[in-house]
Amino acid sequence: MSDGPRPDASRPEDTPPDTRSAGREVLGAAAALGRSLGVFMGRAGGASYQAARSSLTRALDARKQRRIARSASAPQEEPRAEPTLARPRLYTRLTDLRAASGKRPILAVAGAAILLPVALLAIYVFAALVTLPPLGSGVTVNGQRAITVEADDGRVFATRGTFRGQKLTAADLPPHLAQAIIAIEDRRFYSHFGIDLRGLARAFWRNLRGGGVREGGSTITQQYVRLVTLNQEKTLWRKTQEALLALRAEATMSKDEILLGYLDAAYFGAGAYGADAAARRYFGKPAKALTLSEAAMLAGLVRAPSQLAPTRNLGGAKERADVVLQAMVETGAITSKDADAARRQSVTLKTPPEAPPGTNYFLDMIAPDLKRLAGTDGDITVRSTLNLDLQSLAEAAVARRLDKDGARRKVGQAAMVVLSKEGAILAMVGGRDYEDSQFNRAVQAKRQPGSLFKMLTYLTAYEKGFSPETVLVDRPVRIGDWEPENDDGRYRGPVPLRTAFALSINTVAAQLGQEVGIPAIIATAKRLGIQSELPNVPSLVLGSGAVSLIEITRAFGSVLSGLTPLDTYGVNAIRGGDPKPVYVRSDPAGTASLPVEPRTMMLDSLQAVVESGTGRAARVPGQIIGGKTGTSQDFRDAWFVGMTPDLVVGVWVGNDDDSSMSKMFGGEMPAGIFHDFVQRASSLLAKGKARKAVSAARAEPASPAPPPPVPPAPQTVGQDEVRGVPSVIDTGTLSFRGRTVRLLGLEGQGGHLARQLAGYLRRREVVCTGSGETGARCTLDGADLAGMIVAAGGARAREDAPADLLDAEDQARAERVGMWGR
Repeated sequence: MSDGPRPDASRPEDTPPDTRSAGREVLGAAAALGRSLGVFMGRAGGASYQAARSSLTRALDARKQRRIARSASAPQEEPRAEPTLARPRLYTRLTDLRAASGKRPILAVAGAAILLPVALLAIYVFAALVTLPPLGSGVTVNGQRAITVEADDGRVFATRGTFRGQKLTAADLPPHLAQAIIAIEDRRFYSHFGIDLRGLARAFWRNLRGGGVREGGSTITQQYVRLVTLNQEKTLWRKTQEALLALRAEATMSKDEILLGYLDAAYFGAGAYGADAAARRYFGKPAKALTLSEAAMLAGLVRAPSQLAPTRNLGGAKERADVVLQAMVETGAITSKDADAARRQSVTLKTPPEAPPGTNYFLDMIAPDLKRLAGTDGDITVRSTLNLDLQSLAEAAVARRLDKDGARRKVGQAAMVVLSKEGAILAMVGGRDYEDSQFNRAVQAKRQPGSLFKMLTYLTAYEKGFSPETVLVDRPVRIGDWEPENDDGRYRGPVPLRTAFALSINTVAAQLGQEVGIPAIIATAKRLGIQSELPNVPSLVLGSGAVSLIEITRAFGSVLSGLTPLDTYGVNAIRGGDPKPVYVRSDPAGTASLPVEPRTMMLDSLQAVVESGTGRAARVPGQIIGGKTGTSQDFRDAWFVGMTPDLVVGVWVGNDDDSSMSKMFGGEMPAGIFHDFVQRASSLLAKGKARKAVSAARAEPASPAPPPPVPPAPQTVGQDEVRGVPSVIDTGTLSFRGRTVRLLGLEGQGGHLARQLAGYLRRREVVCTGSGETGARCTLDGADLAGMIVAAGGARAREDAPADLLDAEDQARAERVGMWGR
């Protein structure tokens, strides 16, 4: 939609609607309609009165004639007086009217019966006319600016808001676009007067035969006035005003002006209002540069823009474009040869598909920052901190663990935050599925961190003179009414603080809290970026206060970086229409730092947790890793926050309804998710470049072809090689004439996925090498078959699968293809 009220297309673009002229026009039309209505009602009433009067006169004359006839034929003698009963006058008149029965009284009654509904209809139309809004008065400014979001390396991965292009002129309008819109939306556009009675009759008949609303009868003119003046309500009142406005538009505007106005106002999906905005949004060019195939695709979107937007459904958009091309052939706009050439022409999108669903948690989080930082109106481009490769790894690590053990361990949700050492948010998983729930559990949820909070207790103690070698006694402790116990129910006696932290001994943490004081621990938490309210109670040392995942992860990040607090951020820069950036992030001034010695002690204790304590599941060979586990009461929450020299990663698992999991500790699934992520992310970051996308072909049914000769039996070449045309047992298992071959690294799927693979492999030779329990490597036309299947969403990659298959699965998950689609 446009940025403000749209003027009449018949006026200059900068001239607002002449409301006085429109008002005078409406009043004049209303007066004319009133005069016509009065004349009609007068004539109809007069005709009814004259018909009734004539009928009554004839009835009385007939009665008089009968009396005269009887008197003439009767004998001339003195009549004898006989008593008679006087008949009521009304009865006599009714009898006379019956005697003079004919068509005139029936017409009189019919006229009176028709008069009432006609009068009511006229009043209804009159009311619709006098309340008719000025043409173009319904266009309002949409508050959502167009936002293009880039990853940290400049790749565009998301767009939000409303895109508005330039208003079209007759010189800018490509003929193919006009012809395509008319062919698919309103073939009689240049011959009707705003309302197509023939089209309405056709739509009514087809809807009647189809048993529902299958086709509309609105013309382009009606759609135009609805877009710029009325709302989208499906009511008789709105349709009446739409018809009246269409007549007015046809009387005051040319056909070309109406068509241009419609193309400027129509919605084409993906936030694009107007044909020029859509051309720039989808193809990176102005509307006047559209090709025939691109124009056909745009014309096909207006019927179902959200469903057919090529950023979401490129296949559906292409199918609809074929329908438009056929309609253009039927109307004579193009030839069949032109249509075939357009179908062969490749349509390439200049924008990426819609944002991967998982990144929407991050986009929702930075939205308030954009409003605060961008300041001015207008479209903007945002360079974010999100690393698309790390984001993909994070989503995959969470999904795999939940898919594997979630149901068995009664874990319904998980969240994850990945920070750089400087505080940049590199990845964020706010939940299992954004489309199911937009609640961001990494930012919005506040849960008890359990023993994760001990890091703040120990750091406070180290700052007050304690050291990792300081010895406290693990023994029963009572502080008021509170008696903390260890998870395993054991007491170890004297232990150094480094060991007590690594094993997460509750009684030692409780004693430390009493030694340093709960207010001091709260002060440390606030200094490290914990903003949630924390209770001043002894149990706080064991995590009885509620915090968010991003808060506690930031606190650990402060220990890694030494900054207090570590400033977490998601936006690096914002650009508007001018060359000068609207915003560029700079390092915050005056940031304090942790004392070196306590910080070093804390890093050593965190490393002990992973080396020999409760976080051993997070160990990654060849990596220096520190972290801390956390488990809340009754196993409602399980946490792990860990760090490498470059990253800080926070993980939470639990249930939205706060129900208990099946004895899930922070050192199990949360530490495992951290391990899976860091194991693959470390090599990626070490290379200093983004992971290359897997370029594997998508499995599609083979084109029909004449049946070839029966394929030969597979030829065994050597002990470990087999080749031939296989049959498909599942998407990870093939059969070569009785010999079963399992593809290396795949968990095969059956059902329709297996049938699709069978159709794809029909009459195609596959070569497999290797054997045994690990599986075989199979190739098709020189390409790795397992990689092709996984990238098409046809199978899962096993945990021990090669890295290229894990990468392919990550991409398939992000793109929601095959088994990962909804």
